[in-house]
Parts: sequence; C-alpha cells; structure tokens
Amino acid sequence: MACDHNCDNCSENCGERKGGIEKERLHELSKVKKVIGVISGRGGVGKSLVTSLMAVQMQRRGYHAAIMDADITGPSIPRAFGVKGAAFGDESGILPMQSAFGTQIMSINFLLENETDPVVWRGPVLAGMVKNFWTQVIWKDVDYMFVDMPPGTGDVPLTAMQSLPLAGVIVVTTPQDLVEMIVKKAVKMAELLNVPILGFVENMSYFKCPNCGEKHRIFGESKADKLRKETGKVVEELPIDPVIASLADHGKIELVEENLLSALADEAEKI
Repeated sequence: MACDHNCDNCSENCGERKGGIEKERLHELSKVKKVIGVISGRGGVGKSLVTSLMAVQMQRRGYHAAIMDADITGPSIPRAFGVKGAAFGDESGILPMQSAFGTQIMSINFLLENETDPVVWRGPVLAGMVKNFWTQVIWKDVDYMFVDMPPGTGDVPLTAMQSLPLAGVIVVTTPQDLVEMIVKKAVKMAELLNVPILGFVENMSYFKCPNCGEKHRIFGESKADKLRKETGKVVEELPIDPVIASLADHGKIELVEENLLSALADEAEKI
C-alpha cells in the first residue's frame, strides 16, 4: 500500500514513526510523493545552489518539483529562481509561488512585507515555520520536494528531519579539511535520526580554465574519491563556474545548460 504520510489511519510501524515522533500531517489538499533534504555542516558551501539544481534536474526529466526553503533566516531560493511577490492564502491554506518553468516554491520571503526584512526569531519559532510550510501550504501533485535546510545540527534541521517524511538527504561539502570535519557532524545527525543519505556534493571542487580546459583545485585536493570509498555513495563534483553564479544571481538558474547532478537525480529516481 502506498504511503500518504498520514499516520492517523495507519497501523504500520514504519519509518514515519521512528523515535516515537509522529511526522507532521501534510495539508489535506496537498500531494507530495518524495521529500529529500539538502543539508550541510556549515554555511556558505552552496546548499541552496544544490537544492536549486536538483529541482531543475527533476523538472527537466518530466517530474513536478518543489522546493521548501527551510533556511528561514537566510532564504536565497527565490532569488535564484527569480520569483518575487507575496504568496496568496485563504482559509484553505497558502499557495506556493511558481518559477518560470513550473517549480513550486515556498519561502519566508513570500510572507514578508519586504524581502530584505530580517527574520529575528528564536529557534522554536523558526522550527515551527518549517512545520507550517508542510501543514499549511497546498502543494499540488509534487513528485519530488527538496528541502533547503539551514546549516548545522540545530533546532530547524533537527525539526525538519524529525517532522518531515524524508526519503533521504543530500549532504553538501567543499574540499577543505575543516569542512570535511564539520560535515561529518551532519552525516552523524542523519544517521542518528535514521534518515538515509542519498549522496554527497562537493561544491567548489575545481575551476576549469576556459582557455586550456585544465582543472585547478583552488580550495585544495578533492575529497570526492575518499568519500566514495568511505561511504559507497554517489559523490558529485560541482565546479566554480562564474556562468552558473551569474544565472543564480539574476534569477535564471533554470537556464543552466550543463547536465549537473545527473547521478544524484538518478539516485532520486530509484527511491
């Protein structure tokens, strides 16, 4: 029997009830098939970029993709997709915004009077907003939802992992040794909560010279091979690419021409 993530009428003792914590109930008008979290041990490693590119990949494969921007204090997903404005809501719920190519997006920016207004909230309130994005937003026929989580192992990522029916997480890192140490904390958090790790992305892995094509490891030698051997998981390498950065800055991430993160998209299809 297919799981609709509603534990109220189900007697199965499955992963949805791990640790005695029931998952939040999806809005009754919503339909979401698979939820994948994107996590990191620290900020500034490109987690939002990876989230955006995964949604773009799944859209191009013919699926309906959505993004829950759970990084409440540092939302950047709307900027990458060029989506602005206020989300519409009534007594039924809140409707997510849509990108030019149809990706459904919900972010705190759509609920603020000005997108530059700071969100000065304590941890429990931030975590509560993430739950609201799941329970009060009407997600329409979503095949894959990607949750852009805040960095670290605090209240919000903990709440998301415990409250949302995550089919897996993607861990984002960079080549530096310090980041490698910190990312292990995020990995152990996922393991403690019994959330499967779908794979890894080593962002800023190299810079490819536009003239000679040589790869330069600006932030040190890649840890991708080491990760593959240690975990047996898919590890994608993303380059430092001014074109991709410019497209994200100008709200045109869906126009990225390269077939990026295709191996992770393959893993998502196997879920």
